[in-house]
Amino acid sequence: MRIARYTTGDDPAYGIVQGDPGEEVITPLKGDPLYVGLQPSGAGPVMLEDVRLLAPVIPRSKVVAVGRNYADHVKEMGGTAPPEQPMLFFKPNTAVVGPFDPVVLPSGSSEVSYEGELAVVIKTITKGVTAERAAECIYGYTIANDVTARDWQRSDGQWARAKGFDTSCPLGPWIETELDPGDLRITTTLDGTVKQDGTTADMVHGVASIIEYASAAFTLLPGDVILTGTPAGVGLVEPGQQVTVDIDGIGSLTNTFVRR
Repeated sequence: MRIARYTTGDDPAYGIVQGDPGEEVITPLKGDPLYVGLQPSGAGPVMLEDVRLLAPVIPRSKVVAVGRNYADHVKEMGGTAPPEQPMLFFKPNTAVVGPFDPVVLPSGSSEVSYEGELAVVIKTITKGVTAERAAECIYGYTIANDVTARDWQRSDGQWARAKGFDTSCPLGPWIETELDPGDLRITTTLDGTVKQDGTTADMVHGVASIIEYASAAFTLLPGDVILTGTPAGVGLVEPGQQVTVDIDGIGSLTNTFVRR
């Protein structure tokens, strides 16, 4: 089931997206289904093409991201072996934007890169969960672009500024609630040219293991988002260029990069 957050010009709303590509219809829901469940609002359906999609979730708490979780990406970044345990960092919720929203290249950085990733949305208060029960804590999956200022990443010695600046976490186009994340193809294109082509089967630490590891350290709250890492092929973007991340079973997330 695809759950979208959208606007027709009024306040944000939620709905179930159904139909074939180009003919999708949204059935409006009452409130945020993450908290109130799937309650039809009673309003008539709207065509997907007539709405503006928003980030499907704005984490009330945090975005937890995993670094260096694909061996081929570790090698392209100059490493020799992936970390034995998931390498975690945070992105603030102020970094989140939605499909087709501009990503604003930050002033002072000249090396900004895309990173297409599978994202996990948490549905329950999660603390100390085992990998075997991690699926019980997952609301669904969406697509992320873990935008990174590489020069800041090198100079700062930690990643808060490099990966947490405003608009550095596009999410979308919706949340897919019924999906097996074990072997999903991830492709990223830059102005139509394929730059990343990988599969979640190559993740060093799988979704369940990441949730177990993260929840052992800190409580995950409903609406928190976990970014699971990126395959090889990351590269720099320039103002005016467009990046699209596709993940099988979910859809596409497209954003244009601009300089303010």
